Amino acid sequence: MKTLLIAAVLITPFVTTFANAGDDAMLDEARKVATTLPPRLLAVLQEEINKSGPEGAIAVCRDMAPKIAGEISQQTGWKIRRVSLKARNDARAIPDAWEKAALEDFDKRAAAGESPAQLEKGEKVDNEYRYVKALPVQPLCLSCHGPVDQLSPAVKSALDQHYPNDRATGYSVGQIRGAISVRKSL
Repeated sequence: MKTLLIAAVLITPFVTTFANAGDDAMLDEARKVATTLPPRLLAVLQEEINKSGPEGAIAVCRDMAPKIAGEISQQTGWKIRRVSLKARNDARAIPDAWEKAALEDFDKRAAAGESPAQLEKGEKVDNEYRYVKALPVQPLCLSCHGPVDQLSPAVKSALDQHYPNDRATGYSVGQIRGAISVRKSL
């Protein structure tokens, strides 16, 4: 009995360290996947804005963002999507309960002074590793997500056409627009 107790005491730190190392590796991998989408999407958006204005970029967000996310998912094995408490696209952006709780926590933490760009959460949930990273509003985003009274008539018209139930306006730079959510089966 004494030998078993000594063995348990000696082995426990290694088991804990190994488990933490596995969690750290999953967190690092999830971070890498999640941070792949925003710069790719912003580049395509900027190109379309330069070509046809912000109203033309609405279709890019609607059509290209899911396509880019799908490509990243195929390449990495992680499911990736954008979610928001104020969704523009109810078919794709409504958070599940875990994502919603994370987004609400992000809002509280940002209100308490934490930088939205640093807000993230990663953990094992059932048989998956889940991760969310806050998406702060960038200046480029305001053309379509800013205060309604500051949106151009062309943007308002395009939003009404593509998103009749849009709730994703009224933001200012730095606020949390939503999050990139990634998950992978374990």
